[in-house]
Amino acid sequence: MSNFFHDFVLTFIPLFIVVDAIGNIPIVMSLSEGLTTQQHRRMINIALLTATIVGLIFLFFGKWLLNVMNISQGAFTIAGGLILLVFSLRYLLIGRWIDVIKEEMIAVVPIGTPLIVGPATITTLLLLSTQYPLYIILISLAINLILSWIAFMLANHISGFLGKGGLKAVSQIFNLLLVAIAVSMILRGLDLSAIIHLPK
Repeated sequence: MSNFFHDFVLTFIPLFIVVDAIGNIPIVMSLSEGLTTQQHRRMINIALLTATIVGLIFLFFGKWLLNVMNISQGAFTIAGGLILLVFSLRYLLIGRWIDVIKEEMIAVVPIGTPLIVGPATITTLLLLSTQYPLYIILISLAINLILSWIAFMLANHISGFLGKGGLKAVSQIFNLLLVAIAVSMILRGLDLSAIIHLPK
């Protein structure tokens, strides 16, 4: 049980940070401006369905893709850590910004992907799939998607409670944690590649 909880925490937290449901609330509110309650709910449902499908595709076929491309676990861990580090530092330094075009498929793009399941989330899923049991990652992903659905449904209430400054502060704290996780991934990749030796 302790191993399950340990692995769950180590898969849930990185996904929670990169999915960034709280940080995406202002964007979702902007995109749903002018929609009725029913339209807003439909948009969120389609967005989460899209994110789920994209996430599952990369989760189930990630290891196969690495094997086909003959990429070692150590090399991918280093690359994934570097990508997450760049993403997190970018968010910390200049904030998350995206050029959005309103259209009929707005629930699919950009909310479903890349806002919920984007490059950082896909990289994290691929990376976790090389280190942890698939069922634990599935549980962590499912809970994160459910939390995102709840956050987007309650976007107006959460935004009113935290305010714009509060939302930004929470997002920045999450991204700071992601920097630490990214550095840890790079070190683990170097260890797996026998470039350095970390204490066990």
